[in-house]
This record gives sequence, C-alpha cells and structure tokens, in this order.
Amino acid sequence: MDSAIFLDNAATSRTDPEVVSAMAPWLGDNFGSPATLYAFGSQAKIAIEEARQHLADLIGADPKEIFFTSGATESNNWALKGVADALEGKGRHIITDKAEHHSILMPLRYLEKKGWEVTFLPVDGDGLVDPDAVRNAIRGDTVLVSIVHANHEIGTIQPIAEIGAITREKGVTFHVNAAQTVGHVPVDVAALGCDLLSLSGHKFYGPKGAGALYARRGVRITPLLHGGSQERKRRAGTHNVPGIVGLGKAAELARKNIDAEVERLTGLRDYIFDSIEKNMEDIRINGHRTRRLPNNVNFSIEGIEGESIMLSLSYPTTENARPVYISTGSACVSGSLEPSHILLALGLPAELAHGSVRISMAKEDTREDIDYALSALAAVAERLRSMSPVYKRGNKQCAAGAQGDGCDCEAAS
Repeated sequence: MDSAIFLDNAATSRTDPEVVSAMAPWLGDNFGSPATLYAFGSQAKIAIEEARQHLADLIGADPKEIFFTSGATESNNWALKGVADALEGKGRHIITDKAEHHSILMPLRYLEKKGWEVTFLPVDGDGLVDPDAVRNAIRGDTVLVSIVHANHEIGTIQPIAEIGAITREKGVTFHVNAAQTVGHVPVDVAALGCDLLSLSGHKFYGPKGAGALYARRGVRITPLLHGGSQERKRRAGTHNVPGIVGLGKAAELARKNIDAEVERLTGLRDYIFDSIEKNMEDIRINGHRTRRLPNNVNFSIEGIEGESIMLSLSYPTTENARPVYISTGSACVSGSLEPSHILLALGLPAELAHGSVRISMAKEDTREDIDYALSALAAVAERLRSMSPVYKRGNKQCAAGAQGDGCDCEAAS
C-alpha cells in the first residue's frame, strides 16, 4: 500500500495510528474482563466508560444512551428487529426507502416473512426521500421509520431533521443508519430528532468489529443478543475492550478535527467533479451535487462497465504505475453481477448503473494523489471505450434511458 492510492474509504478506512496506539495495551498485558470485580478487570471497565463518553460527546448523546455493538450491521439489525419485537402489539408496519443499505433491507425482508408490512418509499433522481412521502405513509399501525443519514454509495445526505420532526409529531420511533456520517460530518441526535442511530468505527479511522447503537432514553427495544448482563442487560457478550477503546479514540479525534476535514474534503470532492466534467465526455454524476458527503464522488461512465475500470486501476500494466483503489456499486455486494439497486432506484438504466464509479477520500489523501488517480482513470476509460462495441462518442444516455438528441435532462447535459 506504500505507493497505492486508496480511494474506497466509504467501504473501510485505515485505522488511525493514534487509535492503534490506544488499543495496544488492551491487546497485551491489560487483558482483564470488565465484568469482574477485582482491580485488574475494573481497569477495562473504566476504559470502556471513557470510550462511551467520547462517543456520546461526538453525537450529542448521554453516555447511558450508547450501547456498544460489533458494528453498524448489528446495530441496524438490533434497531429493526428489536423495535419490531417490542412494539408488535401496537402495530406491524415499518417505513423505509428503496435505496437503503443491505443491512437495512435484508432484516426488513426477514420481518416481512414474519408477517410485517414494509413500505419502501421511492427516492428522486438525486436519491432524496421526500419528507411528505414519509408523512403520508405513516398509518395508525406504523411503529418504525428507518432512513439512512447519508447513502453509502452515492453520498446523498437525507433531510433527516425534517423526517425526525414528522415522526416525533406522529409518535413513531425513528431509526437512522449513520454509518457514513458519524466522524465525517457533524451529527447531533437531538437536532436530527432520531430515537435510534447506528454507527461503525471502521468508517471513520477506528477498528473493524466495533460500533454502537444510540438508543434514546425511554425507547422500547428488545435485546438482539441474550445472555449476560453486559451493556445494562441490553447487549449480552464479553466486551471487545480493544475495539471499544479504539472506537472511543476515533470518536475523540473526529470531534477535534471534523470541521477542518469537512472543509478540506469538500474542496477535494468538488475539484474531482469539476475535473471529470471538464476532461471526460459522456458521464453522469450520481447523487445530489452539493447535498452529499464531503468525501464522496459517484458518477457513471457511458459505454463501459465499472468493474473493468476498477480492475484496470487496481492492476496497472505500465511499469512503475501506482495502483488506484476505487469501487463500483457497493463493497458489500461487490461479487454480484446485478446493477446497483440504489442507482436503479434513482431511475438509471441498467447500462449506466453498471458503469458507475465511486471515489471516497480520507484525511490522508492529497491533491497530488487525486490528480494522479484522475489521470489514470481518464486513460483507462479512453482505452476501454476504444474497445467497446456499443460506445459512440457523444451518445449520451440520461436517467430516463433516452439517448443522443432524445436526451434533454439536465443531469446528462
């Protein structure tokens, strides 16, 4: 990785060296269990509570509302299944949208098989959910609304505060998957109006296998894991002390550096958009141009497949060329040949969805790295297009599927 340029940070990020240092003692001599009463174990308990405080400070919560998990997937499953189980006597209807992460969609499909009814709201061409659509979908038997804070693939940030005001007015529990936003943009649970919020450490320079669920005091939710009395009897299992300490350190660092990083990464993001629009033909930006994560760029390239671009950049054939790691679609389903369900939900035809590229930056990425990556990307795209039997230069394809002169949409112009 010394010479490689890693631009797939929405999938996972490099663990910060300060986080690694904070974790190291708990991987070695400090191995006591926080569940014990003797002093050796109580040191771990103190470290866990310090991490809980750091995480609470980052998202504006009370430490007693933070419950440690293995990551956002567990937190999402717990939020959905736990609320469903706790509130099924009130109703069996849940609302979400069609462009959610699979760790939301799959638990909801599971609940559907158990007799729950799920409303999957549409999103617009930028991936935004209409708050009025949420309001109109709420029924007397609705017990939960779950909407992602920012989409992991296209970076669009949802109007969560507006939706939270609606759910609070209607008395419906509101869950937010904030795996992509915590540590990258300011997140305040009170301002968002959410009752539950999921996060994952490895998305913001923390360790893998450590995350949390924020649960507002008074929210009814059944434990997902049963066993011991850890996490105030709501999440059983021996604590992952090194991971929790690392998560807390990552939260502490994020809170200290977030404003400067938002400004810097937003500048890089907009620079990439300007560069590709200036230097590459027949592309379509996916997601909202400005209402999006500061480190996320997603666009489709007409006439070629994203997988080919990704592999060509990962394995350059030119001597001394630097590998560039980007993604196409979402890393969680990278083995699938199906087009991204998120891009299809935006209205893209399958051909454009297959040609999507996601670039997601981190704090160590520089303008020089970006320039190199963009130059390599343009060269690969030109080479692949020259071999394409279907691509014709200037044959733009819009979100509605029209081509050439038949395409007059703003996104493709």
